[in-house]
Amino acid sequence: MSIKSVSHEKRRFEPSAAFKKNANIAGMGAYNALCAEAEQDYEGFWGKLARELLVWNKPFTKTLNEDNAPFYKWFEDGELNVSVNCLDKHLATIPTKKAIIFEADNGDTKSVTYKELYHQVCLFANGLKTLDLNIGDRVIIYLPIGIEAITAMQACARLGLVHSVVFGGFSAKSLNERIIDAGAVAVITSDGQYRGGKTLPLKKAVDDGIAMGGCEHVQKVVVLKKTEQDVTWNNKDIWWHDLIADQDDECPPVMVNAEHPLFILHTSGSTGKPKGVQHSSAGYLLHAMNTTRWTFDMKDDDIFWCTADVGWITGHSYVTYGPMALGATQIVFEGVPTYPNAARFWEIIEKHKVSTFYTAPTAIRSLIKAGGTNPETHPNKFDLSSLRLLGTVGEPINPEAWMWYHKEVGGERCPIVDTFWQTETGGHVITPLPGATALVPGSCTLPFPGIDIDVVDETGKDTPWGEGGLLVIKKPWPSMIRTIYGDPER
Repeated sequence: MSIKSVSHEKRRFEPSAAFKKNANIAGMGAYNALCAEAEQDYEGFWGKLARELLVWNKPFTKTLNEDNAPFYKWFEDGELNVSVNCLDKHLATIPTKKAIIFEADNGDTKSVTYKELYHQVCLFANGLKTLDLNIGDRVIIYLPIGIEAITAMQACARLGLVHSVVFGGFSAKSLNERIIDAGAVAVITSDGQYRGGKTLPLKKAVDDGIAMGGCEHVQKVVVLKKTEQDVTWNNKDIWWHDLIADQDDECPPVMVNAEHPLFILHTSGSTGKPKGVQHSSAGYLLHAMNTTRWTFDMKDDDIFWCTADVGWITGHSYVTYGPMALGATQIVFEGVPTYPNAARFWEIIEKHKVSTFYTAPTAIRSLIKAGGTNPETHPNKFDLSSLRLLGTVGEPINPEAWMWYHKEVGGERCPIVDTFWQTETGGHVITPLPGATALVPGSCTLPFPGIDIDVVDETGKDTPWGEGGLLVIKKPWPSMIRTIYGDPER
């Protein structure tokens, strides 16, 4: 086997002196030192990060257990709660800092502070407790992206429930498959959602999906009243507002083992039956948090915007968990980049003074085309001077789109972190670090510190520099997939 389609891009963009000066990882010397530290003492490297970044109820004494490879265990004798790490720990330091600035499809905005979000999560968690759910039970979340979706995810984490988020654009059949595969005992949904100026039904897909059969284990369906549209009501249904009525806005967190499942997220099924990728609590959160810190060079005053829906792994790691564990302020947007016109992203960046913008190459390419068709939607019509860092995710970015993004959106001053990773990796595995790495259009450049990566041929031998081959990760890392839910042999 020989892989010929290898790009040989000659253009390189070194970090500017100004960016490097204040970077969390400044210069290749700092990057190389981290990589050397991980190579010399792999368990010590990850153990140090876990003690530094995570709040433990019971500290771990064993970093890595390789006895049952490939089912590795990290920090296995430690206990913690993910919601505590995202919310409670900020109450003493940044309670009034904005956690989420929500931009609705129609342009309305709403924000919540860390203290307000904490109380909303506790309120909803107390409501969920009345449904007689047990630690480890699976809960499907089929909601439009917004404060409520994040609240539901964090409330599940607070109670030791395992959430499985299903993208709101998926069909009733796709929902049915995921309910069955997860063995979900509850579904959290909405009457509908707003998207691109349209009001779309959501609960109907839940009703239809359950009616397809195999979902007898679903005991309750919690319904958020969002669009006020008429819905069919069943004896399993309960309104979100009724569930939380008269509940306390304080809820003691359930401490769980570090390896306790935090969530199951199904891959799209493009290669067969959807796979339920299961992630742990401690290891997953550690890498989501640390990649947010280093890849995005996160600062206390950043306004961070990842455009992904929480139905995807990007929305888990870089909306619900990573930024919140760091106490960041972030934009959450429920609309589409082309409504009411293709200037929507640039308007939001200007309006909220976004400093870090993370989106998909497909969106970038569509906006290049739109800006050429209608010059009024071109980014040069907007004040994007607040931006200091750009990112791409989800697919390779072609050099032409990279250069447009660099010039027209970043003003030739913003580094671009082209991030490679998957649902199975939990977080970035190959990415530039913006204060250290020379950027190459179309390339995700170098491994994230602590991720031991190589390119080999079909016999497992290293390939020569510049030649294609098979990407392999040679050592386990904390946020790697733990199992395929219900099918570990797969």
